[in-house]
Amino acid sequence: MASATGIPEDYNAARGAGEEEPLLGQRGDASQMEGQPLFMNLWLGTAPLAQAGIWILAAIVWGAIFSHDMIFFSAHPLLNSAGLLLVTQAALILQPTHTPAQKRAGTLFHSLFHLFGISSLLTGLIIIEINKRGPGHEHFESPHAILGLIFYICIFLQAFVGFTQYYTPGIYGGIDNAKKIWKYHRMTGYVIATIGLATVCAATWTTYNVYVLHMQHWAVIVAAVFVLLGVVPRIKLSKFGFKKDYQGRERLGS
Repeated sequence: MASATGIPEDYNAARGAGEEEPLLGQRGDASQMEGQPLFMNLWLGTAPLAQAGIWILAAIVWGAIFSHDMIFFSAHPLLNSAGLLLVTQAALILQPTHTPAQKRAGTLFHSLFHLFGISSLLTGLIIIEINKRGPGHEHFESPHAILGLIFYICIFLQAFVGFTQYYTPGIYGGIDNAKKIWKYHRMTGYVIATIGLATVCAATWTTYNVYVLHMQHWAVIVAAVFVLLGVVPRIKLSKFGFKKDYQGRERLGS
């Protein structure tokens, strides 16, 4: 049977597309096909760009840290870059899911990636707070520190809302009410990820990097841009409450 677009429904189903179309690209470019292993989602569509960017970013940070003598502060950039890498995987693995079974499995691993990622970020925050207690360490004296605080607050709140709306929807008045905020959770997730990448980029202008680590501004910025180039095109407007009608016009989904 043909759909309203004239494309057979079984064709769309086979490609795992349906009405799930990425922001950029063709139908199925970032949709998990039936029978496809969940972890293939980490490489679908433009995901290799994001993977290249986030692993290069982590390698730049880790390489700079391990090329110098380790100090107590060294754990801060190591843990934060690891945490950002893990939360990026959390987004990539969930994006292509579209059937109920895929969404359940994707959400489970999305949660697990975030559990380890948030734990790493929280430990990184504790490290920097302990380090700041020493003499001569001022709080929020750089754009990196200010962005970092915003990022920490936002991602911890994001994790709390994401966990509770899925696993304990009763605190929102039931499943239906919890579902109403899912699209806002997704939207803010992409904004928070961008803030996290901007925080890493801003770190290259800190005194510690300029005089000790010597991470190149351009290299970190390019790696961060690659992450966004890999993640953003796989965004599906329908998951924000928008769908496409048969003429390709956007309309608000029910």
